[in-house]
Amino acid sequence: MKNLEIARIFYDIADMLDFQGVSFKPEAYRRAARNLESMSQDLEVVWKQGKLALLPGIGKAMVKKIEEYMLEGSMEYYEKLKTEVPKGVLEIVEIQGVGPKTAKLLYDRLGIETVEQLKDAATSGRIQGLKGLGPKKGENILRGIELKAATRGRKLLGEAVPLVETIVEYMTLHAPVQSINVAGSVRRMKETVGDIDILVTSASRREVMEAFINMPNVREVLLKGNTKASVILKEEIQTDIRVLDEDSFGSALLYFTGSKDHNIQLRNLAIEKGLKLSEYGVFRGEERIAGSTEQDVYDTLGLAYIEPELREAQGEVEAALDGGLPHLVAQADIRGDLHVHTDWTDGHESLRDMVEAAKARGYEYVGISDHSKSLYIAGGMKDDEIRMQMAEVRRLRRDVEGIDILHGAEVDIKDDGELDFEDDILRELDYVIAAVHSKFKMQEEKMTERVVTAMENEHVDILAHPTCRLISEREPVALDMNRVIDAAVETRTSLELNSFVTRLDLNGSYARAAKEGGAKLVINTDSHATRHLDMMKFGIGQARRGWLEPSDVINTMRHGDLLSWLQS
Repeated sequence: MKNLEIARIFYDIADMLDFQGVSFKPEAYRRAARNLESMSQDLEVVWKQGKLALLPGIGKAMVKKIEEYMLEGSMEYYEKLKTEVPKGVLEIVEIQGVGPKTAKLLYDRLGIETVEQLKDAATSGRIQGLKGLGPKKGENILRGIELKAATRGRKLLGEAVPLVETIVEYMTLHAPVQSINVAGSVRRMKETVGDIDILVTSASRREVMEAFINMPNVREVLLKGNTKASVILKEEIQTDIRVLDEDSFGSALLYFTGSKDHNIQLRNLAIEKGLKLSEYGVFRGEERIAGSTEQDVYDTLGLAYIEPELREAQGEVEAALDGGLPHLVAQADIRGDLHVHTDWTDGHESLRDMVEAAKARGYEYVGISDHSKSLYIAGGMKDDEIRMQMAEVRRLRRDVEGIDILHGAEVDIKDDGELDFEDDILRELDYVIAAVHSKFKMQEEKMTERVVTAMENEHVDILAHPTCRLISEREPVALDMNRVIDAAVETRTSLELNSFVTRLDLNGSYARAAKEGGAKLVINTDSHATRHLDMMKFGIGQARRGWLEPSDVINTMRHGDLLSWLQS
């Protein structure tokens, strides 16, 4: 977690320096932050080994700041900058459509230093007339404020899960826990999380409570009782722990996992059977007849076990009654990752490193898919560069045993639906990923036509992150998803379920719609560093929320079958 904590601080420093009009240093801090985010090593371990100075993009001054944070839990330079910049500026900078320079203009000309003031100025039209800020800018800012408000106080799933893993590891080592499980929206793999719920059984409730409230990342203790404790973590999220009796652990896990609507359906079903269901168990009169495991509860209600990701009152109870629950795709079904970037474009590690990391995860194959030339900001490859990369892939295939390497590319979809590489290059690749990376504000009809036209190119195999959304940062593009799904079926184009934590695109709802429409999907990570390959679990979580089975996902195929599918 220290990697992400310090990266976030460096991003804030960059924004504040930008706001102050400082040259060069902001980009240095952003580059350092990106490097810290993408590190496969634990930054705390690197610090203890005395090797911070060996990290790319980390100069002597930054090394001292990282060491200070490791020792003191704070960074004097960061705290000093926060006194020099209006308090609400960092929050304003996070609004879609507002960067540090726009925030500075709004502050200088209109005295805006809070999101509420920004909203008032955009609503009243006072923004209009400032240099470069017309009526459309005001509308976009208002949408950005609404988007941010919708996820206020919530963490990305990809932020919450590492926290949960840290808590579980800590409690297992420092308290006499017998069983420990996460519940709530984390267990259901929702894309954002409001709080964290941990359930345990233990012979010593007191020791569990003491260990929990004394975790190193606890900022504030809200409650400490005999069976429950609540804290606010330094990562700004409330976390609760409950110590339960073994006889009711399963029913409590079911109850606290949710969703609320799923639980209501189960309670109503229990009533129909003359039973009572609560967090304490299933009761016939005063007698508890089930509750130690979730399986017991479902069995008693006459239901097949319903996986946590399905528990949204979206037909899963009816399917369980009828024997129609899907056999959900799982990590063990995934044979490879087809969306992996390297330092040929905007990745942080070499082609060999990414291949070796995929091999270490037990994959049968990995697909290298760097950016095409139009994406300048990502260092997109020109025609001669991708041919040079083809040669390196061929060499690597000879050198690395135990994994098959596919060579693809993430090719930009131009405004008119044409692709960024000519057909003579595309046909040399094992597969082609088409992606929108610009002009996100196009009207629905034009955007849909743009995307469908690209899918109709005979060389396109995958449509990357179809809605282009960034959770809490950028709205989905206007897209007729029904038409896109139909085009995917007609053109045999797989729709990507992008596992990157800020994307999760397609989400579970769209993934289910694609499945029901007959389309194939592919679960990829969009990795830009070796550690990003671990984000596959977040994509699988969304796939499971979308009722996807292994047969719905092309990267569950064996290598030979996948190649045949891509070439057909």
